[in-house]
Amino acid sequence: MQAHVPLPEPASDIPDTVVSVRDRFGIDWDMQAPAFSATGVAVPELDEHYVFDGDATRAILAGFIWNRRVLVHGYHGTGKSTHIEQIAARLNWPCIRLNFDAQIGRIDLLGRDAIVIKDGLQVTEFVQGILPWALQRAIALVLDEYDAGRPEVMFVIQRVLEANGQLNLLEQNCIVKPHPAFRLFATANTIGLGDSSGLYHGTQLINQAQLDRWQIVVALDYLPHAAATALIVSKLPRWNTETGRRCVAAMVSVAELTRRAFLNGDTSTLMSQRTVLVWAENAALFDDIGFGFRLSFLNRCESAERPIFAEFYQRYFDEELPGSLSDARSV
Repeated sequence: MQAHVPLPEPASDIPDTVVSVRDRFGIDWDMQAPAFSATGVAVPELDEHYVFDGDATRAILAGFIWNRRVLVHGYHGTGKSTHIEQIAARLNWPCIRLNFDAQIGRIDLLGRDAIVIKDGLQVTEFVQGILPWALQRAIALVLDEYDAGRPEVMFVIQRVLEANGQLNLLEQNCIVKPHPAFRLFATANTIGLGDSSGLYHGTQLINQAQLDRWQIVVALDYLPHAAATALIVSKLPRWNTETGRRCVAAMVSVAELTRRAFLNGDTSTLMSQRTVLVWAENAALFDDIGFGFRLSFLNRCESAERPIFAEFYQRYFDEELPGSLSDARSV
């Protein structure tokens, strides 16, 4: 029988200090944010090179400061979840991510009867799910891929979405009241109106009455060219030379062309910031920028579209990818 492993408890109960938003996050906002002076097991690992988007950062911080429910949406690889995590890391705020998928059910959120060992005996008792567990603690709960949750499951969190919303836990015949330092966030690729782009299979329509309960909705786009280039160079010192920085800038430019082509309806996919970073990593591993491009992006594109992306690559690197233009096959 598999042992039940409890989730980590926060190191502290309530925020006991404040930090300057301007100093801690580098954005132009004269505001103090509550924070914990001590870190804990559930606090995300700090990424010192992380680049914050001003609007998204202020919106997410509003969730921490004023206990607002915040939904962040945007294309894949824009840093929706990591934005929340890195803000929590700088506030020492415990943060747990729950990935929604077709298998997440009501009992996963609320809890279930389970066999546990007490005093050497097997007994059946109710084990709380992630929602009531987090609701009673100083935890920032992030509902990842929020638009992939099944409609009948989404109604479980309807009441919790309201400010200071309580949870009626019928399984235990009780009402769970939220902890003063509980915070709720969500990330989604769509805004709950369906996926017209074709990129995000499996996403669902979100009930508009529920969507209306998110008090702050913010869109997060890809980083500007200079910021995206600087981010990759800061994460991968191998590219921090004059030649390396030019190469990374060209990689970012190729990615921007793929996004423009996608928005114009010319292609069915695009290169995210995450993919550009993987491209730079693979190019460094193999010491081959073209091979890294094929491994990281081109080989997972439709064969009919590979010549388009190969032409984007050739435009900035003055190099033809073997096989990509002649027969549109993966190499």
